[in-house]
Amino acid sequence: MNNVMITGATGFIGSHIAHYFCKQGIHIGCLVREGSSLTNIESLPVDLRYGDIRNIDDLLKAFAGYDFIIHNAAKASDWGTYQDFYDMNATGTLNVLKACKKTGIKNIILTGSNSVYGEENNDCIKDENSPYHSHYKYFADNIFPCRLNYYRDTKALAKKAALQFAQENGLNITMMEPVWVYGEREFNTGFYEYLSTAASGIPMLPGSKKNKFHVVYADDVAYAYYLAYRKKLESTHCIIIGNQKAENMDKIYTLFCKEAGIKKPLNISKSFIYPAAFIMELLYTLFGSRKPPLLTRGRVNMFYDNIEFSTKKAEQVLGFKNRYSLEEGIKKTVKWYKENGFL
Repeated sequence: MNNVMITGATGFIGSHIAHYFCKQGIHIGCLVREGSSLTNIESLPVDLRYGDIRNIDDLLKAFAGYDFIIHNAAKASDWGTYQDFYDMNATGTLNVLKACKKTGIKNIILTGSNSVYGEENNDCIKDENSPYHSHYKYFADNIFPCRLNYYRDTKALAKKAALQFAQENGLNITMMEPVWVYGEREFNTGFYEYLSTAASGIPMLPGSKKNKFHVVYADDVAYAYYLAYRKKLESTHCIIIGNQKAENMDKIYTLFCKEAGIKKPLNISKSFIYPAAFIMELLYTLFGSRKPPLLTRGRVNMFYDNIEFSTKKAEQVLGFKNRYSLEEGIKKTVKWYKENGFL
């Protein structure tokens, strides 16, 4: 068994990985930034190392004594400056790999993103051989960029640079590319936001009964990382992690609302809500708001686009299948929100 260092362990996905690995009796270190909340990992027997992935000297100190890295830290958002996204996602990832090379760490799991293959409305089921297509062509995007593309594009740049660096320097990288993740401690990927907005009594929200959306429960993601850790694949591999099939998006939110005892809002047509989202996003941008608006072009399109991925490689290479059904995962998630006073 290795000593495993996890970056981004205080966040949503990272904390689930840390919890799962600790349950398996693996010695875990967590790289955290000064001032970060430790709420998500405070109950775990982990070694805390303080530092920032944008500073390679911090990484060299933090990685000392460890022989396996799970790099999960990133700027995962749809708001902020391009430079912030680039520094965290592209430069930060390359810094991690450079620090691994200097400290003699050869085995790394990286958290990538399914979004590098594109999240536009599409009837085809994409897989790891699909071409890069990270940039979504929103209305007026050439003169008024949508910030969600900042995330997608910098994750694509990070992936390309990481795979090239690994091949040139003999590192073993397994890049995990989860679909949309829900579960306990999720507050920023859309599921909790939808649920809390619905709980406020709003009668209508964006949505459609026609599109499929690919999701996975957070504990299943952590399980997949553990399988990859045990497998220790040589060379470079990219693996999409998700439920075996995509689900109808309306079904997903209906189940969330039903489990929470909330009346599900009616679906608003895209033609009605998109102009409002565009104006809202534009105004927040012009006034330099540091907080995102409730609606943006990126957020709205996600409610109407058909997005499906193949998880066959995860099954064939890792032996991964989601252990929790959609109903089971949502039940556990909503129970946690209620028990912790978020609903």
